Order: sequence, then C-alpha cells, then structure tokens
Amino acid sequence: MTDLLPRPPIAGTEQEVLRGFLDFLRGVLRRKAAGLSAPDLDRALAPSSMTLGGILKHLAFVEDFWISYVMAGREPTEPWASAPWGDDEDWDWHSAADDDPADVLALHERTAADCDALLDELAAGPEGLDRLAVRERSYGLVSLRWVLAHLVQEYARHAGHADLLREAVDGVTGD
Repeated sequence: MTDLLPRPPIAGTEQEVLRGFLDFLRGVLRRKAAGLSAPDLDRALAPSSMTLGGILKHLAFVEDFWISYVMAGREPTEPWASAPWGDDEDWDWHSAADDDPADVLALHERTAADCDALLDELAAGPEGLDRLAVRERSYGLVSLRWVLAHLVQEYARHAGHADLLREAVDGVTGD
C-alpha cells in the first residue's frame, strides 16, 4: 500500500479542510479494499457481520443519502432506488456479498464523484456551508457544514473497522 493518499490541507477554508479529510478517508477505504477478491471483501470478524465490501457500499449510500437526498432534495438513484429496504433495512451492508469487487469500488468512486460535484453546486450559493437541507430529519434541518462533518465522522469510524478487517484478510496494515 504505497500509493499516495490525498492529504487534507494544513491550512485552508473550512470547506477545503472538511472536504480534504473526506477525500483522504475515501482514499483510505478504497485502498483497504483494493486488490481483494469477492470472498475477501465479504469476510467478517466475529461477532460482527461487518465486511469491507459492506463498508464501501454503506458509505456510498450514506454520501448519496445526505448530499443528494437530504441536502439537494433529489430522489434516490440506482442502486438505492430499487433496493429491497423493506426486506432488509441494512441492505447496503449485506448486498455487497453478491457484487464483483470492481463493481463495489466503482460504485463508491462514482458516488463520491457525483457527490463532490453536487457539493460544489450546493456550497457555491450565498449561504455556503450554512445552506440548510431541503429535507428535514427528526432532529430538524441540518446545514451543509453539519453534513460534511457527519460524513468525515462516518468515514473515520468505518476506517477503523476497515483496518481490522483488512489485517484479518492478509495482514496488511497502515493508513
């Protein structure tokens, strides 16, 4: 694992720093899953059922949900729109077992790129990071700043899980 990861800026605007950390953590997760087979991406450590493939798919869903659905008010796109959420509310976690590893990584990369473009659009308005969501959550309307901080937190949390899962697969550590 010698590829350079995007590093967050040491100095910059609040948005540049938050997005820098988000890009860094996205890279960490993709690197943890790089080069693994489908069974490796679907390997869990007892007692958890969490897998690297599940983490990648979950984080793609989380980004799309918060940025596209909550902040921009867009309707879900595929694969989220037709996912059987009623049968399995954790479908994003469990469905990666049926996917080709390249497809899981591509979904994550594509979602991140789409969300980055939408973040640029959302933050460009006069409100900037103070822009409020279009869709309210049970605790009220959140700001774009809150969503970015939440995404960094979500990625950081799961990057720790990914460290353990990757080490269990082949002993690779780092990041």
